[in-house]
Amino acid sequence: MQAAGSRARPSLALLLLLLLLLARTLGSARGPSSLHGPPRFNVTLDAAPELRWLPVLRHYDLDFLRSAVVRVIGDRVPKWVHTLIGKVMGKLEWLLPQPFTSEIRGMCDVLNLSLADCLLVNLAYESSAFCTSIVAQDSRGHIYHGRNLDYPFGDILRNLTVDVQFIKNGQIVFTGTTFVGYVGLWTGQSAHKFTISGNERDKGWWWENVIAALFQRHSPISWLIRSTLSESDSFEAAVFKLANTPLIADVYYIVGGMSPREGVVITRNRHGPEDIWPLDPLNGEWFRVETNYDHWKPVPKEDDRRTPAIKALNTTGQANLSLETLFQVLSVFPVYNNDTIYTTVMSAAYPDKYITKIRNSG
Repeated sequence: MQAAGSRARPSLALLLLLLLLLARTLGSARGPSSLHGPPRFNVTLDAAPELRWLPVLRHYDLDFLRSAVVRVIGDRVPKWVHTLIGKVMGKLEWLLPQPFTSEIRGMCDVLNLSLADCLLVNLAYESSAFCTSIVAQDSRGHIYHGRNLDYPFGDILRNLTVDVQFIKNGQIVFTGTTFVGYVGLWTGQSAHKFTISGNERDKGWWWENVIAALFQRHSPISWLIRSTLSESDSFEAAVFKLANTPLIADVYYIVGGMSPREGVVITRNRHGPEDIWPLDPLNGEWFRVETNYDHWKPVPKEDDRRTPAIKALNTTGQANLSLETLFQVLSVFPVYNNDTIYTTVMSAAYPDKYITKIRNSG
């Protein structure tokens, strides 16, 4: 018999149930520190373009990489495009900007694939990237930038996601996140200058226009991000280059800088800017959320990631904004969803805090 005034001991079953509930609660609120990041590699720009990516490729099973190329091309590239590119590759190679074509050729030689196939898989990754990007300013004037990259083939791409530090003369020139075999960047930073992310603009993927634009020497979307990170020396210069360089497809470029109000969403068509949407914190507009739809139009109900992101940012509050809280905003459903490959948070003022985490990895 239990003595009067004593407390009943919880049963073992009850303790196990409480531990299980606690584990589920902690698991649903995981921050960036409790998730795993991708491998980080150095790619030296002092090496010949054909050789730059070879140290990265050596860390991967080449059969797996070849099968990934075949699967993506088979799913994303129409057969007539595959045939046409194979026929015109010799002429097209000389029209494409360097060093990208030579880098692709170097990887093709290692993988024993045709240059046409390696180019096509790079172009295929330029489509169907349904993303969420946020640039925001805290109450002290610091700029933070975060993005989710959502894409099919998660079983492949989560195993191919890498952070890359691009090195020249022994120094990090810029940092980015990409997939092995893909020379472009959708996400990157130039330390103490600016950060960039790109989101697909939902205008469809018309291969006829893409091929025509390539012959006009227009830039692929992700190649322009990388060249901007490499060549532009300020936020203003980056915005100008991203807004005005002819492209093979429409896109949204999201850019963050170093100083207050240095944040902008650039809505692009192939030939130039359709809209420039800067931060306006003096009027209470301290963040910009861009998914895959023009910000001045309503989003489709079946893909509304904009509204939950805005609600989460307003709940967080400008005074509480940080890389950690921005990561949590990007972890709210459906901003974070089954197709999310990775989340990156970054700030040009704090380049050492560039953080990428793989999502939905089990």
